[in-house]
Amino acid sequence: MPDTYTQIYIHVVFAVRGRSSLICASWENQLHKYITGIVQNKGQKMLAINSMPDHIHFFIGMKPTCCLSDLVREVKKSSNEYILKNKFCPLKFQWQSGFGAFSYGHSQLNNVIAYIMSQKEHHKKKSFKEEYLRLLEKFQTEYKKEHLFEWID
Repeated sequence: MPDTYTQIYIHVVFAVRGRSSLICASWENQLHKYITGIVQNKGQKMLAINSMPDHIHFFIGMKPTCCLSDLVREVKKSSNEYILKNKFCPLKFQWQSGFGAFSYGHSQLNNVIAYIMSQKEHHKKKSFKEEYLRLLEKFQTEYKKEHLFEWID
């Protein structure tokens, strides 16, 4: 009987609304575990997750039956509720609308995982804006400047 065989790897990036630095080191690991649970409960495989105070990256192995927009919407909605319910943040926490998603091949897995896991070191040299624009350019992604994240300069 024929079956479907795929290798789909997606790197997802999104920011805190207003690019506020609201993700605290004291609870970011709990957030990562919670988001990993959402991804796994949707039948996808979390390969790497890491965040900075103002944005998050995760890298998944995705099945072709998954709708990426639906998955990211659920991750954002549920993790936002989780943060508010647990009172992790003294201010009103909310993710910005939109996200970036970039596909990679199997031979790039280790490099992408290392990149995501070294975010703290990486952002000592580059801002999130520089990083995000570089990803868009690297993947030749068309975008309208006015529709990118709200930047804090």
